[in-house]
Amino acid sequence: MPRLAPKFVRTMTEDTTTELRHGYAELDSVRLHYVEAGQGPLVVLLHGFPEFWYGWRAQIGPLATAGFRVVAPDMRGYNLSGKPTRVQSYRIGSLTADVRDLIAERGGADGAMLVGHDWGGAVAWATAIRHPEAVNRLAILNVPHPRRMLEGLRTARQLRRSWYMLFVQLPGVSERLLRARRFRALRRPFSDARPGSYDEADIDRYVEAWSQPGALTAMLNYYRAMLRRPGGTARASGMRPVAAPTLIVWGERDRHLGGELAEPHPADAPNLERVVRIPNASHWVAQDEPELVNRLLAEFFVADRR
Repeated sequence: MPRLAPKFVRTMTEDTTTELRHGYAELDSVRLHYVEAGQGPLVVLLHGFPEFWYGWRAQIGPLATAGFRVVAPDMRGYNLSGKPTRVQSYRIGSLTADVRDLIAERGGADGAMLVGHDWGGAVAWATAIRHPEAVNRLAILNVPHPRRMLEGLRTARQLRRSWYMLFVQLPGVSERLLRARRFRALRRPFSDARPGSYDEADIDRYVEAWSQPGALTAMLNYYRAMLRRPGGTARASGMRPVAAPTLIVWGERDRHLGGELAEPHPADAPNLERVVRIPNASHWVAQDEPELVNRLLAEFFVADRR
C-alpha cells in the first residue's frame, strides 16, 4: 500500500503550518487523490511533470489564507492517484475530463479558478478550451497555449530544447534509465531552480512519489500519448478561443521552453489580462518566486468577486 502524505505541510512563505484535508475523488474513469485547504471560491491547482500536488506547497496555504478553497490533485498517474495502464488513457480528452469532473465533485457547480504549471498548464489550457463552463478564470505558469506549442515544436530551436520528449518514447528503456541512481535524471531538472527553492526533504518527497507502483510509466505516458497524436489538443478543441479571463506568469530562465512562446495569439486568448515575465525565475517559477506568484494569483482571483 502506498504511504499517505502527512496531514500537515509547512509552506515556504509562512511561519505556521497549514492543515490539509486529504481525500479521494471517485471520477468516471479514475480515482484522484487531492489535498484541500481553506474555505471560499474554488481554486484548482494542476501540477506538472515530474511533480505531484506537493509542487504547490508554497501556494496552498497563502491562497487558503486569502479566502479561497484550494484543491490540489495528484493528476492521473501521479503519486496516490489511479494509474491506468494504457497509453491512450493519458490523451488530452481524458485529462481534461478529469479536471472538469473534479471541479464538479468538489462543489464547483458554477466553475472554478484554474491554475496550471508545465503539463498541468497544458491540461488547464485544454480544459478552458474544451470545457469553458468549468473555468471562471485561468492562470498559466510556464507553458504555451497549444497552438504556440505546436508552432514551437516545428522549429529546430524548440526541438533541441524538447529532446527529452523523444527519449521517453522508448518504453522500458527510459524507465530503467530514469529510475537509476535514485531517479537521478528526474532530480536533475530541479537544479535549474534558484538555490534554496528545493531542499533535500523536498526531493525526498518527489522520490517517494515517483516510487509508487506504476507511477513512473504513467507519468511518461503523458508524453507518449501526446506524440502518438501530435497536435491532438489543438485539433480536438477546434482551436476555439479561451473564454475565461487569463493570466500568464513566465519565468524567463526556462531552459526547456523559449520565452517567445509565452504569449498566445490574440484570437486564441481574447480575454488575456496580463503576461508577467519574471526575469530571474526558472521554469520552477512558483518555487523561485512564491510570494510574487501568490500575490499575482490572489489579485487575479479577487477580481472575480468585484
